[in-house]
Amino acid sequence: MTSTVLNICTNFIQHLLPQDCLLCGAYSGRAKLCKACHTDLPYHAASVCPTCAMPTPDHQLCGQCLKHPPPFSRTEAAFTYQFPLDRLVLALKYGHQLGVVSLLADALCARVTEQPLPDLLVPMPLHPNRLRQRGFNQAHEIARHMTRQLGVPLLTNAATRIIDTAPQASLPLKLRRKNLRDAFVCDRRVAGKRVAIVDDVMTSGSTLAALTEALLKAGAVEVQCWVVARAVQQR
Repeated sequence: MTSTVLNICTNFIQHLLPQDCLLCGAYSGRAKLCKACHTDLPYHAASVCPTCAMPTPDHQLCGQCLKHPPPFSRTEAAFTYQFPLDRLVLALKYGHQLGVVSLLADALCARVTEQPLPDLLVPMPLHPNRLRQRGFNQAHEIARHMTRQLGVPLLTNAATRIIDTAPQASLPLKLRRKNLRDAFVCDRRVAGKRVAIVDDVMTSGSTLAALTEALLKAGAVEVQCWVVARAVQQR
């Protein structure tokens, strides 16, 4: 079943039938979460490093970005990647709970509208092998919802993942950039454009940096990162 058909079925159920909360199972009417679980969502800190979205005092650049500036210009994150938000991301990513998409995408839309919008949205691509296994690309589903809400064009298939890399989470931080070397190629439709990469979770930022470098190589003039959640790990 394609993601389009899954979305149609999900939207039908959500809008016409009452449902239970995706997190705790309590009755939530037509909402995806009950009021208590929605209140518990870990919205990301208001004061963050403008480049990588790590929490910092007074929107200062973090030490890591001062020492090793990433290729992307800024990062916007709706949530901190922790409980219970992580349960929603995993439900989408591995449980095919496409009803989560609008909830996550709407929160990210609210965050990014505080700044000038880019020219294009580019979803983080999956390698074809992983796409076949999963059946859909969660970043594409989030970006597709955002393009309808924001009016920013979605450039599908502008970026391609040509190397099926080992999962980043399985590698130490020092090896993540090496793991992603030359993993992406981008076409010239991004030339002269300000681009926002849309993804679900940012951890070390290595994958986003690798895709950013490919977009810049293809002629993009600026690349931002828009992520549903930012992992706040010790670096």
